[in-house]
Amino acid sequence: MGFDEEASSSSQALRPPLPREDTPLLGKPHPLSSQPKTFANVFIAIVGAGVLGLPYAFKRTGWLMSLVMLFSVAALTYHCMMLLVITRRKLESTLGFSKIASFGDLGFTVCGSIGRIVVDIMMVLSQAGFCVSYLIFIGNTVANLLNPGLDRGVGAYLGSKIWGISAKSFCIWGSLPFQLGLNSVKTLTHLAPLSIFADVVDLGAMGVVMVDDASIIWKNGVEVQAFRGLSVFFYGLGVAVYAFEGIGMVLHLESETKDKSKFGKILAIAMAFIALMYGGFGLLGYLAFGENTRDIITANMGKGLISTLVQLGLCINLFFTFPLMMHPVYEIVERRLSGGRYCIWLRWLLVLLVSLIALLVPNFGDFLSLVGSSVCCGLGFVLPSLFHLLVCKEDMSWKGWSADMGIMGLGLVLGISGTWYSLMEIFSSKV
Repeated sequence: MGFDEEASSSSQALRPPLPREDTPLLGKPHPLSSQPKTFANVFIAIVGAGVLGLPYAFKRTGWLMSLVMLFSVAALTYHCMMLLVITRRKLESTLGFSKIASFGDLGFTVCGSIGRIVVDIMMVLSQAGFCVSYLIFIGNTVANLLNPGLDRGVGAYLGSKIWGISAKSFCIWGSLPFQLGLNSVKTLTHLAPLSIFADVVDLGAMGVVMVDDASIIWKNGVEVQAFRGLSVFFYGLGVAVYAFEGIGMVLHLESETKDKSKFGKILAIAMAFIALMYGGFGLLGYLAFGENTRDIITANMGKGLISTLVQLGLCINLFFTFPLMMHPVYEIVERRLSGGRYCIWLRWLLVLLVSLIALLVPNFGDFLSLVGSSVCCGLGFVLPSLFHLLVCKEDMSWKGWSADMGIMGLGLVLGISGTWYSLMEIFSSKV
C-alpha cells in the first residue's frame, strides 16, 4: 500500500539507500541463529540496568503486588511481541509486501508516513530515556561510593560534594567529553563487543547481589509488606514495563532465527525465565533490606572490595553501553534532519541534552517508572495491538477484536495515569 513504491523510488534516487532506524550496527548480515542463540539474543535484548531498580519497586508496592505485576507484564509483553510477528507474517506472506525489517517499516506499511513518524518518536524517546537512566545510575553510584558510611535517600546523592558541586553533577559533567568522543564514532564495529561485556557484568552483578541478599536474609530477616495499596500501582507497573522493554528488537530477532516456526516457543521460554529471574532478584533484595532498600540495590551493599568492584563494573558497563543505545537515535535524527548523512554536531547536541535531563532527575527508580509508563507502554502495548487489528481485522473473531481493543485501551490508560504519577513523584522528590 505504498511501501513497495517508496522502497523502489528511493533505491532508484539514491544508492546506497539512506540509513534508517533498522540499519544494522555492524553493517554486515549475520548467519541465522540456532534455538539456543535465539534464546540468548532475546535475553540480551530485554535484560538491562532496569533490573537494579526492581527491589526498590518491591519496597514501594509490596512483594506480592510486585510479583503479580511482573508476571502479568511479562505475559502481556510476550503476547504483544507475537502480535508484531504475526502482523509482519500476514503482510509478507499473504498480502505480498516486500521484506519488513523493523518496527518503523511495519508502522509505515500499516499506517503510512504517520506510522513511521510515531514509531520513530517513541523509539527516540525510549532509547534516550534508557541513556538518561544510565547517567543517573552512574552519578548516584559514584556519590554513594564517595560516602559509603551514610544511610540516606535521594538527598545523599545531591549532598555529596566534589570541588563544591554535587558528586552526581561532577560525574556526569566529567564523563561528557568522553561520551562526546565515543558518540562521534561513525561505525560501532569496535564498540559492539562491549555489549557482550555489558551483559556479562550485569549477570555477574546480579549473582553477587543475590548471594549477598541471601546471606543477609539468613542472618537477620526484616519485616516486609505484601501489598502497599493501589496508590502505588502505577509506579510499580511503570518499572515492570521498563524492565521488559525489548519489543523494538523482536522483528529483527525473529528474522535472524533459523527455524521461525519455533520462535514463539523460544520467546515464551525466554520471557518466563526472565520473569522468574526478575521476581527472585526483586524479592531477595526487598527481603534482605526491607524499608532500607535503596532505589539502586547495589547502594545497599556493604563496604568492601567486592562491593566496590561490582558497583564500578556496572558504571563502566553502562558508560560504554551509552553510545550503543544512542545509535538508533542518531540514525533516526540524522535521517530526518541531515538527509541520512553523518552529523557530529547533532550527535553532540543529543548527548548534551540527555546529560542535562539526567542532572535534573534525582531518583533512578522514579525515572524508570516514567519511561516505562510513557513511551514503553505505547511501544509495547498500544502500537502492536493497533497494527495487528488494522492488518488482521478481516480474519479476526469478535474475541480477537475485543482483545486488541482492550490492550490498546489498557495501554493508553496505564500510560497516561502512570506518566502523571511518575512526574508527580519526580517533582515532589526535588522539592
